Amino acid sequence: MLVFVDDDNVLDRDYLNQVLLLSATWPMIGAFSGQVRAEFEEPPEDWTKKYWNRLAIREFTEDRWSNIPCLDHTTPNGAGLCVRRRVAAEYLAYHLSGKRKIVLDRAGTSLLSAGDLDLASTACDLGLGNGLFASLKLTHLIPRERVEETYLTRLLEWQAFSAVVLDSFRSSGQAETRKGLKTRVADQLRILSMNRRDRRIFRARKSGERKANDLISNEG
Repeated sequence: MLVFVDDDNVLDRDYLNQVLLLSATWPMIGAFSGQVRAEFEEPPEDWTKKYWNRLAIREFTEDRWSNIPCLDHTTPNGAGLCVRRRVAAEYLAYHLSGKRKIVLDRAGTSLLSAGDLDLASTACDLGLGNGLFASLKLTHLIPRERVEETYLTRLLEWQAFSAVVLDSFRSSGQAETRKGLKTRVADQLRILSMNRRDRRIFRARKSGERKANDLISNEG
């Protein structure tokens, strides 16, 4: 088993023991993780709560798993991610063979995301499953700047970009089709109903999607 732990993750004392137990009990699960509690440097403003899941915060009481790749409620994320060696080897082969032309992982100040989701979903490619287990727990240390509007806006833009690229990896490899008039009108109506902050974040996400589609189209 490979266990991925970031420098802002604090594992519960029994985390690795639980990993060993779960990996033996669930041999059909190729990638899994658990609960991620938040410890904020400073209490965040209330408006940020709807974006906390974007900071890998995830708490739940029941185990769940599936063999459907990229399914929101069963796909583990990178904080405390546990992956079987054969899954990691297969994912490495995707990169070495040129199936992955973009590395969806962060380096430096980049906010690219979804490499963890792609890695976890590789378990499903091999006929294994993804799982989330309540007994696995860690604390995510979140500095005050990560719950400020500037950071969250930039984060959601690049998460939207990464989601489109990830979808291209796991579908036809094509850019999304151009949205129809009804969809564009619906987007404009949604914008009108938002406050200024949510409007800026919404537009940033749409910008990320456009950038990703442009990149995919140019590569094609």
